[in-house]
Amino acid sequence: MMKFFSVALVLLSRAAAFAPPSSSGVQCYAASRLSSTENSDDEVAVVDRIETESDEDSLAVPLTYNEMVSQVADTMAMASEEGFKRQIVRILLPRDASSGKLGEMYEPQAETSTRAKAQEMKLVPTDESWQGGIMQLLRACTPTLTDIMTELSPTYRTTGVPPSILEDRSIDESGVDGVSILYTSMGSGANTKQSSDGGGFFGGFLGDFSPPSLSDDDVCVFVQPTQEIIESVSSISSTSNDALIALVNPQWRNVDDALDLASSQDNIFGAFASFLGGKGNVLRQLDELDFKATYTLEGYVCKGGNVRLLKKFNSDWYVFAESDGGDQFVTLGSMPERPTYQDVQKMLDEKGVGYKYARDLGMAPPLK
Repeated sequence: MMKFFSVALVLLSRAAAFAPPSSSGVQCYAASRLSSTENSDDEVAVVDRIETESDEDSLAVPLTYNEMVSQVADTMAMASEEGFKRQIVRILLPRDASSGKLGEMYEPQAETSTRAKAQEMKLVPTDESWQGGIMQLLRACTPTLTDIMTELSPTYRTTGVPPSILEDRSIDESGVDGVSILYTSMGSGANTKQSSDGGGFFGGFLGDFSPPSLSDDDVCVFVQPTQEIIESVSSISSTSNDALIALVNPQWRNVDDALDLASSQDNIFGAFASFLGGKGNVLRQLDELDFKATYTLEGYVCKGGNVRLLKKFNSDWYVFAESDGGDQFVTLGSMPERPTYQDVQKMLDEKGVGYKYARDLGMAPPLK
């Protein structure tokens, strides 16, 4: 009974505080998924997460686009409250459910403008299956991060009014590296500079990058950053105090190769390895700036089936395998360090999970 009244009270307070967004004339991204007329389900979901979410639930693999957006936003907000103002986040991206295979001449863009369309999207790892490469990933990543930043906004959380979210593509000098910055402008002194090209093919050539000035309530996201923009990351991080700054889906790998290991050495060989592309020097700079991995959701195929790795800033690495019905992910186990492919394969063997083709042919027990 007490829970019923608390939920009702929160819903009534949200309704009373809601006011429609004003027309400011500033070009920005609008999180239409959150501003549709079907928001009542989302409001109840927010309250329910706050009141009933357990540790086990919070480490479940999101099955839909909306679930992932809420899970990422909740984790980033929780990490920020605990002092993690510089975050590294890796997420899956939405793609049209009919475009899961290579070889098609045309692949539709992910459509997340409405809750109905967003629910139909398939969450896909950022791998080589994306036919359009890094620029297609950028087109999927931008609306996803817009929705995440909207849920992170204090204004949206208290009044339901989404913030103005600006995009700057001028940080991408080539115009084709798939890099951009998204940021809110909550404070009166915030820089509202925006690329006049709006992120076109030659957008990076139209002007030099000018770092935004952020207030303590602002959120700034570097979208798919490369090692080449680390100085810009350092500049904004050093001057933005308590603003939440995140690197989302960095273009360096989350595992080390020989060059990465060599570049982590603080000597002439390390410097040379960094020059050749090793990420060790970049990771050292990010560590000095107090950047921490707060949310990681990755995926690949093992024994013919989809596997997901999930880690939050306050948890171990958890490994999940997709059920044969495709409607859930089964927990395989957890490790304090990032599991290798061999670790995941061993977990599958220990659970008695056979190869996907064998399960499909009835030669091995189904994974439920």
